[in-house]
Amino acid sequence: QVHLVESGGGLVQAGGSLRLSCTASGDTTCISTMGWYRQAPGKERELVAMAHAGDRTTYADSMKGRATISTDKHGNAVHLQINSLKPEDTAIYYCNAANGLACVAYEYWGQGTQVTVSS
Repeated sequence: QVHLVESGGGLVQAGGSLRLSCTASGDTTCISTMGWYRQAPGKERELVAMAHAGDRTTYADSMKGRATISTDKHGNAVHLQINSLKPEDTAIYYCNAANGLACVAYEYWGQGTQVTVSS
């Protein structure tokens, strides 16, 4: 079992920056990808950014050029730096981790951290 804990959310003014972090604990040997999703009120959960094995990354179009995802060298933590924040970035941000193909397919979720961007 893997437990994900997020940190770094809060209230930020438009144009500001923040850094979200997520730390994984437990048996992380099968974890292959780690990343972030978000869910705004009344909207579906959407991908923000994902870090894949082999240093490959994926970003939502709305985040390209504004966000940088990174992982620590042990692969037990993932960080998301977002710059030039906009009010529409307001959402609950969820950390996600998923097992690789060599393991039983499973994904894990954190409890979420609120990000509020004021105009």
